[in-house]
Amino acid sequence: MVYVLVIVSLMVLIYGPQLWVQWVLNRYNRRAEENFPGTGGELARHLLDRYDLHEVRVEITDSGDHYDPMERAVRLTRDKHDGKTLTAITVAAHECGHAYQHAASEPMFMLRTRLARISVIAQRLGSFLLFAAPFVVLVTRLPLAALFNIVGAFLIMGFAVVMHLLTLPVEIDASFKKALPLLASGYLEKRQMPAARSILRAAAWTYVAASLATLLNFWRWLAVLRR
Repeated sequence: MVYVLVIVSLMVLIYGPQLWVQWVLNRYNRRAEENFPGTGGELARHLLDRYDLHEVRVEITDSGDHYDPMERAVRLTRDKHDGKTLTAITVAAHECGHAYQHAASEPMFMLRTRLARISVIAQRLGSFLLFAAPFVVLVTRLPLAALFNIVGAFLIMGFAVVMHLLTLPVEIDASFKKALPLLASGYLEKRQMPAARSILRAAAWTYVAASLATLLNFWRWLAVLRR
């Protein structure tokens, strides 16, 4: 009974925030607002040009809203790019907030960007070590597989945990120190600001939920490796 309660609690803790995030984003993504002269994509282009970031592109994507520091591009899903909803406008401003962080070379953003590049290499190496572990045992007849498993798991999951921990403050800054003041400066009406705060808060909770899921996977790996 206790085991079941623990499992249910973990499921609620991990998937609850994700469901709440989707509910908030969908709630304000249904109706176009009459006071919006342009779409989310048009607002993103305007905000980037306002701060002389003409080289940053605005593109449509199928892989989720994000800012790509390597390609210097703000990418929005089609509903955000072409929409005039509160969600479309707020998410567009949030992603432009990342472009501002990049342009200003803000330390946390730059650190996360560098670690993201290293993380790709670390995860590939970790996957190779986990894959190679049984073959090492067959060739050497020594129990080195455990060491390969431990190092591989830490490279894969450890970097993922660090990335999520660094991502959260970067996302909060993009939402509440970049996007929210911009939106409040005349892009949104006063009555729309509480909804915008909810959307930006939901965006941050996306990474909280991802962090919890990553930590759970990390603990599961540790439990397996102790056996």
